Amino acid sequence: MQKYFPLLSIFDAMTKYYQVALHRFALSMPSSSPLWMMASQYNPFEIPEAEDVIFSLEIVPEYKEVEKEPVYTEPPSEPDQTRIEIYKIASGWRFEAAPSARSRRCCVLDTTEDFSKATLWMEPERRTALFSLNNALMVLYAFRTAGMGTLEMHSSVVMRDGKAYMFLGKSGTGKSTHSRQWLETFPGTELLNDDNPILRVFPDGSVIVYGSPWSGKTPCYRNLSAPVGAIVRIRQCPENKAERMSVVQAYASLYSSCSGLKFHKEMADGLHAALEAAATRVPCFVLDCRPDHEAAEVCYQAVK
Repeated sequence: MQKYFPLLSIFDAMTKYYQVALHRFALSMPSSSPLWMMASQYNPFEIPEAEDVIFSLEIVPEYKEVEKEPVYTEPPSEPDQTRIEIYKIASGWRFEAAPSARSRRCCVLDTTEDFSKATLWMEPERRTALFSLNNALMVLYAFRTAGMGTLEMHSSVVMRDGKAYMFLGKSGTGKSTHSRQWLETFPGTELLNDDNPILRVFPDGSVIVYGSPWSGKTPCYRNLSAPVGAIVRIRQCPENKAERMSVVQAYASLYSSCSGLKFHKEMADGLHAALEAAATRVPCFVLDCRPDHEAAEVCYQAVK
């Protein structure tokens, strides 16, 4: 039997504020909404009321049908991966999403041109509510911060001896497995995030990676950060070996693992600046490996 949310009401609206990688944003919905409890992953990032938010999102009970021009469809590479359709509308942008290639649309996100304000309508089914909220906030965060030296990465990250090590790769290549090998092989190693950490480059030359409320299938929502010691692209291979990338190779590797509208000129320019800085400031490696403890040893010897 499906469970549904009660009708949303504008009369008991509540706004909460969050800070992720030093960027602040606001979320508004009815105080009685069960989604507040379901979205407990955001609790470690909650802050007192803030005025200098980079974007605000309001959950609404309905959306308007408007003229829309298709801009981009992100087809899932796997049947169970998210499907996103992007449209241009008079007031800005519209995003429609489904949890998988076979699923029907479950949410509509309307944003202003600069992604600073947005509304989210979602199907009232509980099973897709958190997906809809997470998807909307990740889109807004990635697109709004693209020109702020910030990269929302598809990566698993561990911390050891005061530094963070980021593992990149296509879905299914073993990023999470390699992080787990580090945790089992090196005492004192901690998992920072297992799917969507935030990478920031600063004018002083530092490159810091932050935990986020988005961590894929692994519930790891840590409001912590560490300077990046190295970035490693994982590739499955019968033998374990690590090799340092050139700056050009590192840029390409980072580019393929960050989120953003890369056909949007201003956003693409912002992403380029952050990617170039990260690729030149952080040592990047490619690790051909098996899913074993020796792979962790080989990787650590290369990056330390």
